[in-house]
Amino acid sequence: MSPARVFVLTLFAMVAFAGNSILCRLALKQTGIDPASFTMIRIASGALVLLMLMYLRRQRPRPSLKGNLASSLALFVYAAGFSYAYVNLPAAAGALILFGAVQISMIGYGLWRGERLAPVQWLGVLLAAAGVIGLMLPGLSAPPLFSSLLMIAAGVAWGVYSLRGRGAGDPAAVTAGNFLRATPVAVGCWIIVLQHTHFDTPGVLYALASGVITSGLGYALWYRVLPALAATSAAIVQLSVPAIAAVGAVLFLNEPLGLRLVLASVAILGGIVLVILNRRPAA
Repeated sequence: MSPARVFVLTLFAMVAFAGNSILCRLALKQTGIDPASFTMIRIASGALVLLMLMYLRRQRPRPSLKGNLASSLALFVYAAGFSYAYVNLPAAAGALILFGAVQISMIGYGLWRGERLAPVQWLGVLLAAAGVIGLMLPGLSAPPLFSSLLMIAAGVAWGVYSLRGRGAGDPAAVTAGNFLRATPVAVGCWIIVLQHTHFDTPGVLYALASGVITSGLGYALWYRVLPALAATSAAIVQLSVPAIAAVGAVLFLNEPLGLRLVLASVAILGGIVLVILNRRPAA
C-alpha cells in the first residue's frame, strides 16, 4: 500500500470515528430518537454491514466469525453509555472524555501487568488525568457531571474491549462476531425500556449512518490500514479523533470551543503522547 493511500484511508477512518460523536449528538439533540433505540439500530446495522463485508471477502474459504460474549458485552456497554451520555453532553467534550478514558484505562492495565513507566511517562499520566478532572470540575463551562461519568464508563468499556481484542486473530472477523453477539443484547435492553422509546425518520437515519458508515465501514477501513502503520503511529494518529470531533461540533452543532475545553484537550492529548512515545515493555 502506497504512503498516499495509507494517509487517505487513515484520514477517512479517523473522520468516521469522530463522526460517531457528531451523529449521535445530532440525533439525540435534534430528532425524536431515544438513546436505547439509537444504540440498538447502531449495533444491529453495524453487525449487518460487517457481516456483508465478511461475505464479500475474496478469501477462500471465507474466515469464520470470531469474538466472544464478554467482548460483545463490553461493546454493548460502550455503545449504550456513549448514547446515553450524548443526551446532554456536548460532542466535542464527549469525544475528549471518551478518548481520555480509553487511553487511561489501557495505560492502567499496562501498569497492572507490570509495564514500567519512565518519569516523563508518569508526568504524562498525571497530565492526562488532570485534564479529565479539570474538564469536569464544577463551573459554567463544565459538561454535565452524570453524562460525563457515563462517557467515562463507555471509555473504560471500550478500553476493555480493545484489550480483549489484542492477539485475537483476524480483527475484522472478531469485530463482526462481537457486533453480531451484541445485537440481541441491544434488542433485549430496547424491549425492556420499550414504553420509554420513541424515534422518527431523521433519528433512525442518523443511527443507521452511525452503524453502517462510521462504525461498520469505519472499523473495516481502520483494520484494513492498521497493518501498514507502526504501533506508535497507530496510537498517535488516533489523537486526531477528538480534534476532528471538535471541528465537526463547531460546524454542525454550533458548539463553542471554550478555553476550558482547549486547555483540557492540550493536557489530555499531550499527556497521552508523552506515555506513547516513551513506552517500555512489561517487566
